[in-house]
Amino acid sequence: MLSRHLIAQTQPVANQENVVTWKKYRVTVLAERLFRIERSESLQFRDEATQSVWYRNMPKQSFEVNRSDTVLEIKTASCKLILKEARKDCRISIDDGDFQEIDNGGNLLGTYRTLDFLDGNKKITFPWVACPEDTLEKNGDELVLENGVCSLTGVAVLDDANSLTLTKDGETISQRGVGSDEYVFAFGNDYRGAVKALYMITGAVPFIPRFALGNWWSRYHDYTDKEYLRLLQKFEDHEVPFTVATVDMDWHYSKDMEGDLRIEEKGRNTPFYGGNNGWTGYSWNKRLFPDYQGFLREINNKNLKVTLNLHPAEGVRWFEDMYEEMANVIGVDSATGAHIRFNIADPQFINAYFSVLHKPYEKDGVCFWWIDWQQGTKSDIEGLDPLWSLNHYHYLDNSLNHSTPLILSRYAGVGSHRYPLGFSGDTIISWETLRYLPYFTATASNIGYTWWSHDIGGHMFGTISGELYTRHLQFGVFSPINRLHSSDALVTTKEPWCYGNGTGKIMMEWLRFRHKMLPYLYTCSYRTHKEGLALIEPLYYEWDTPDAYAYDKEYLFGGDFIVAPVTEPLHNGYAKTKVWLPAGTWTDIFTGDEYTVAEDKEYTLYRDLESIPVLAKEGAILPLSADKGNSCKNPERLDVWVFNGNGEFTMYEDDREQDNVAKDSAFFTCFDNRYSQNGDMEKQTLTITSHGDTSVIPPNRQLTLYFKNIEDGTVNVSVNGNSVEATERYADCVAVTLNFQPNTEYTISVSFEKQTLLQKVLARAKRVLLCAEGNNEGKSVSYSLLLKAKNITEYKCQVQYCYLTEEVKQRLLEIF
Repeated sequence: MLSRHLIAQTQPVANQENVVTWKKYRVTVLAERLFRIERSESLQFRDEATQSVWYRNMPKQSFEVNRSDTVLEIKTASCKLILKEARKDCRISIDDGDFQEIDNGGNLLGTYRTLDFLDGNKKITFPWVACPEDTLEKNGDELVLENGVCSLTGVAVLDDANSLTLTKDGETISQRGVGSDEYVFAFGNDYRGAVKALYMITGAVPFIPRFALGNWWSRYHDYTDKEYLRLLQKFEDHEVPFTVATVDMDWHYSKDMEGDLRIEEKGRNTPFYGGNNGWTGYSWNKRLFPDYQGFLREINNKNLKVTLNLHPAEGVRWFEDMYEEMANVIGVDSATGAHIRFNIADPQFINAYFSVLHKPYEKDGVCFWWIDWQQGTKSDIEGLDPLWSLNHYHYLDNSLNHSTPLILSRYAGVGSHRYPLGFSGDTIISWETLRYLPYFTATASNIGYTWWSHDIGGHMFGTISGELYTRHLQFGVFSPINRLHSSDALVTTKEPWCYGNGTGKIMMEWLRFRHKMLPYLYTCSYRTHKEGLALIEPLYYEWDTPDAYAYDKEYLFGGDFIVAPVTEPLHNGYAKTKVWLPAGTWTDIFTGDEYTVAEDKEYTLYRDLESIPVLAKEGAILPLSADKGNSCKNPERLDVWVFNGNGEFTMYEDDREQDNVAKDSAFFTCFDNRYSQNGDMEKQTLTITSHGDTSVIPPNRQLTLYFKNIEDGTVNVSVNGNSVEATERYADCVAVTLNFQPNTEYTISVSFEKQTLLQKVLARAKRVLLCAEGNNEGKSVSYSLLLKAKNITEYKCQVQYCYLTEEVKQRLLEIF
């Protein structure tokens, strides 16, 4: 019998008022656009939970049923479902449209188990490395993603027939559906609605701990405790914050066992029981970590959480510190030194696996586990993938002593979003990998898998390049999880100071910026959990146009920003990136460039190594922590970037990581951003209100508001309707500082003179030329030429006569 905390709580039995039977079919109307269609020759249907689907007990749905000997018709407010005796003849109509086949013909795809042994989406082979099984589909060397629940046709089908049964006792048994078991998503182009429906039947995405959203250090390297702590101190000295410290497999005995373990003390003839395999281990390597408990304490005192790498396939062998205790619990005679086989299908083994092997180390300071399973898909239960079981039970076990549980592991099929985070495997260090990751990450949202963690910079092989690593890190900062990692090559690392010519300094700035974004990222985690909105979404979630589907290397970030990672090398100081922008005004948060788009349009954007295009929509709000150090607590000093236009943002804060705080304790800060115009004067007004449990925020919070599109203006501030004196700061835009008090209304307005487009363009041109490399005389003459322009047409013409490289000219013209 499984321990109680390892038993998932499910509600798999459908409300019988939503069930319709006809001939060999059973149909469950789960929502007006979501149907379960089962077909069984023996009329046997499954009511238990499956590995994927846990919830079918929906409230009574409203629908009409018409039956005849040849047709069953079910009609909801949005869909009409037609079933005929042959499954191939069944059809569905969405919103009174034409009837269409119920299949995955237009599926926009989902995600995949791992990117191991891939360069981009292409398989690579090395004569000295064996490619693991199931790395790719059987149809060739190009990765084919699994299906999602979003489709160009508006209809997507989730086939759950091969998913095993999850019993009420929490065990997985080799029982599949008898016949077909399909979930039909008929959401048209409401892709967010389709994903939310998936969460409705499979379970919501859990909260992500705040610390997981910061920077992670990881390297496959046999560190000593002193070496690792020196590294963390060096990051501190450089004021580069990290929140997660990963220790790869060499935390335990893994190689050179005769040097690490005195064989005669154990009375054995071989260093390894059952073969010379060091991937699996549970005993701290005392040569590297003579006082591992002290080591863990020191890391935790630096405000970092610790995760350790696991390869559990070899079970528990005689030389492990906890072998005797594990043998006694399992019922093995420890005197024989018999091998305790890894058996994730056996409840007795599962219970002992956690209580004996893992929980003691968690008490010592290990926060969560990185499950590095690459040993196939077979177990003692037919059809049970050990990876799925490891993810399922590890996550449930971590919840025993963490209010916000966490694991790191590979994707194991539909429903894997319940077990964050995803580890995408050992990718190649290459531009091809970088080009593929934005598409791969955004597309995973189509199957509800929103928290991929990649080996930022690539894991192995390839070529070491400061430029490539910088671009990869910039993507990492604007990806779900920013986890640096690299292979065990002695001369491969992601330490930024190892990269010269200024690239290391740039990397450090980006790592600092990721840490600053914690307030925004944690709010997005809350929205994912509560509202089913992914941090990263494909553009077609918001804009149903051909271009939104075609530009698959850019994506929505938090709903208010478009990110277009740079995936091409520099040329003459700039890399170019093709970016599609929908109608509206978009501001690059790093360069300050404004793009006013009347109709959807493609731009070619040129960026130096220091930035990538991150474009804020009108009215966007970006809260950033201004606190120093590794702490990821709710910040005392908060910087808020405000972009012109109409918009709103509610920042969510809690203290879930503190054991003495209730899980539902939360504080909300609401930013309402409004633009107005009166003649030649423009005004941007920000209203700040708040509510909730004030105990979760610092008592002396200071807010600094940066109106990023306004260089100069007149500031007025009122508190609860009463005017107060404004405290302005010197910055490259209007900045106002407030001593924040909760449950108080603040109104900050900035009035400024309306600028013509030419004035804005000339100001931007000055910024571009100040930063551009080139002959100083040529730059000065060029700027003088531009200042002579009387209108935009003349400006564009003058650019062509400037003494500048073609790339700089394009920077001067790209906003048009």
